[in-house]
Amino acid sequence: MSKPEEEKWKKICKSKEERPKVQEYKNWTELPPIPISLPLDGSMGRTGDWRTFRPVINTSECNKCGICWMYCPEGVIQKNEDGDYEIDLEYCKGCGICATECPTKNIEMKRESEM
Repeated sequence: MSKPEEEKWKKICKSKEERPKVQEYKNWTELPPIPISLPLDGSMGRTGDWRTFRPVINTSECNKCGICWMYCPEGVIQKNEDGDYEIDLEYCKGCGICATECPTKNIEMKRESEM
C-alpha cells in the first residue's frame, strides 16, 4: 500500500472521538476507501428478475460525476471504457437511490412492464 493510501485509511480508522464532526470532500475522488461488496447470484437467482422499476441513464446528458456509482448500495453501476456509467440490470434491485442522488436528474426510473 502506498503512503497516500495509508493516510486515507488512517483518516477512517481513528477513534470516534478523534474524527471531525463534519467531513467535507470536493468530489468522490477524495473519499477514503470503503469496503464494498460486488453482486453475486443469490439463493433465489439474479435479483433483477423481481424488480418493478429500472433506472435508465440519459448518457447524452450525463456529466459522468460518478455520484450514482458512489451511492448504489448494490455496487451494480460501473464505468465503461468510454467513461459512461452502465447499470448491471441482472443484479439491480430498482431501489432508485441512483436516480434520487443524480445531481443532473439524468437517471429516470421506468416501470419494467413498459420496457
